Amino acid sequence: MANAAKVSVIIPTYNGAGKIERCLKALQGQDVVFDFEVIVVDDGSTDASADIVAGFDGVRLIRQANAGPAAARNKGAVEARGEIIVFTDDDCRPLPNWLATLVKPLMDDSAIVGVKGAYRTEQRSLAARFVQVEYESRYDYMRRHTYIDFIDTYSAAFRRRVFLEAKGYNTSFPVACAEDVELSFRLVRMGHKMVFEPGAIVYHLHPDTFRQYFQKKYKFAYWRMMAVRLNPERAISDSHTPQIMKLQVLMLPALLAAGTIDIVAGPPFGLSMIVIALFLLSTLPFAVKALAKDFPVGLISPLALSGRSIAQFFGVVFGLVNALRLKAAPDFQTDG
Repeated sequence: MANAAKVSVIIPTYNGAGKIERCLKALQGQDVVFDFEVIVVDDGSTDASADIVAGFDGVRLIRQANAGPAAARNKGAVEARGEIIVFTDDDCRPLPNWLATLVKPLMDDSAIVGVKGAYRTEQRSLAARFVQVEYESRYDYMRRHTYIDFIDTYSAAFRRRVFLEAKGYNTSFPVACAEDVELSFRLVRMGHKMVFEPGAIVYHLHPDTFRQYFQKKYKFAYWRMMAVRLNPERAISDSHTPQIMKLQVLMLPALLAAGTIDIVAGPPFGLSMIVIALFLLSTLPFAVKALAKDFPVGLISPLALSGRSIAQFFGVVFGLVNALRLKAAPDFQTDG
């Protein structure tokens, strides 16, 4: 990793002592023909994160008072020496060809400003396997698009100049959730092109239980409303979320409305049964794909998708209230 880096890999961490070592070891094993540097931004950790990072030769450690992951990534981008900046998370383990594969579209085509990679997991819990199939379903959807409008922070590459011109991640997002959605939407609105590179793979720790999964879906939906409020043109469609998934979010209110009508009209509760049948029908494409990849996941997918739709519905409702209440403006911190 030379000082004259062409690529800078930036990892924000907060109390990541239990996981960042695995990430840094994987980065040491990258198979590349260009120079790159690794920057870890310690966002006010109170554990041994900084000591662990300091034990890796050639890794730049930047420390700041706790300000959130968006501010940490922005700080890393400001301090980076590379023309291309790459983000991953401290709980990710990139494959040896990850970095070379991720930045190749940027090196091959000057019109491309951002690249998104993909997740895998080694976990065997049913919930984690369901999450993996869900990600792969989204990847199938993204492959239909020449250009995309969403790059996750776990496997992301940008031209540093463009990232800084766009003022980086919006630090109005206090947690690692939807700040990447908002930046991606903003870059597209500015006229930039981004692509999906499914071969740029990092291994990740997915939620191990369905309770954790539903909590995560609630949180994502909640903060996504802020991203949509700032970029309303993306409210209807985007390259990451299948339209059927947005319709499924309406299952709970539709079922409540149908149930109310059925109670007033009397048995046999026909309208409620129609809503349930339509929802189950909407889960079939996912279930069929899941059955082919992981049979147990396919079997439980209609139930899991119903739980997801309920969690997302409440996330959307409360997130919309929060987004309308707050005056959120991009706040690019350069002082860490």
